[in-house]
Amino acid sequence: MKVLVSLCVFLPLLALATAEEEAVLESILRDRSHIEETLRLAADDKAGDFAAALQRLRKIYHNSIRPMEQAYKYNELRQHEISDGEITSKPMVLFLGPWSVGKSSMVNYLLGLQDTPYQLYTGAEPTTSEFTVIMHGEKIRTVEGIVMAADSSRSFSPLEKFGQNFLEKLVGIEMPHKLLERVTFVDTPGIIENRKQQERGYPFNDVCQWFIDRADLIFVVFDPTKLDVGLELEMLFRQLKGRESQIRIILNKADSLATQDLMRVYGALFWSLAPLINVTEPPRVYVSSFWPYDYAPDTSRELFKREEISLLEDLNQVIENRLENKIAFIRQHGIRVRIHALLVDRYVQTFKEKMSFFSDPELVFKEIVDDPDKFYIFKSILAKTNVSKFDLPNRDAYRDFFGINPVSSFKQLSAQCSYIGGCLLEKIERAITQELPTLLGSINSGKNPTLSSCEATGCGEKPKNRYRRN
Repeated sequence: MKVLVSLCVFLPLLALATAEEEAVLESILRDRSHIEETLRLAADDKAGDFAAALQRLRKIYHNSIRPMEQAYKYNELRQHEISDGEITSKPMVLFLGPWSVGKSSMVNYLLGLQDTPYQLYTGAEPTTSEFTVIMHGEKIRTVEGIVMAADSSRSFSPLEKFGQNFLEKLVGIEMPHKLLERVTFVDTPGIIENRKQQERGYPFNDVCQWFIDRADLIFVVFDPTKLDVGLELEMLFRQLKGRESQIRIILNKADSLATQDLMRVYGALFWSLAPLINVTEPPRVYVSSFWPYDYAPDTSRELFKREEISLLEDLNQVIENRLENKIAFIRQHGIRVRIHALLVDRYVQTFKEKMSFFSDPELVFKEIVDDPDKFYIFKSILAKTNVSKFDLPNRDAYRDFFGINPVSSFKQLSAQCSYIGGCLLEKIERAITQELPTLLGSINSGKNPTLSSCEATGCGEKPKNRYRRN
């Protein structure tokens, strides 16, 4: 009886204490309404309207660019094979940076996962040891890396080449979330400068490069206590070269410092990164505290709030321009494939011109590949085409490329023609100069591109007789 009376007294007190704790928690949590407003999460997503454009983009790639890739083995030069899943995938936002700078907390904050069973684990020590892909799904579930790599409908199947040790460090989290209907987040293990690459058990930098090549937006996160630049961070910024337009630097946990100290840290961050980012205009730096709790008192609350909204607008811009970015990416890829084919064609042509009945094929081609300038390999491409010298690949890469692929295994471009299919060079040039710009223009003008009956069924045009004199 005494126990029953005690419970009757204790339970209302427990409920009162719980209610008070919830009230205190709500008072220290930051208002998230500006996230939904800036990212327009309440608006209807019009991703379905782009289905025809994506189908058209996929058709252009498979008909005009991929045949050239396969004929000249471009994938063995760049190690970048585009799958159908990558063409139709959502924009990818990649989080990079040292350990315990707030990458996982930032993902939790943007998705509102704080204090839920599915929040990413955070702490003062290195906590994230996996590459975590947060994506949309009908229900909340965890997807193992080996399952993600085996599923050809996803864009992650090429990750299988990094080995089983890496796939054990890859995990996917699916959840029904409005923001994840429009974008995919990738949280990466923190950089630890005193850790050797072999200790990870997989090629960490190669995996990072794979995600960097496919990311639409790259957040490199720092905090005021981790501004030192070591070998692993230097390597990371070398991998980011050429992707400066996608990089955003985040100085996180800014409310942990007084305003004067924050200015010193901001300057120290630029001083540390200046040798690593060799561009005229430095990347945008956002200064704020990206986590769900309220800003510390006596800090620049208004500044931090404006910086956060600015970052959200930047993210929303990437989401809104996802189709335009995808078309531009495929066109850029097509330009690189075309340049590669022109160079291989020039190597083959030079080899045939220098060969004689008494020549040793290996010695002749070794002379060509060791000193391409002597035979005007690259200069002839610049002189005869509209290729920019800044778009030419590394010359040393072709020494390794032809070490694996004998020059005798390639045909010249003039021989890559068929009566029905046409010429590979003409098709890829038409895609670069006409088809992809037209598709991009239709998106920018607000028109919804549609497929003709022949494009939908694959009937194609009636082939022209290339051997008939007009």
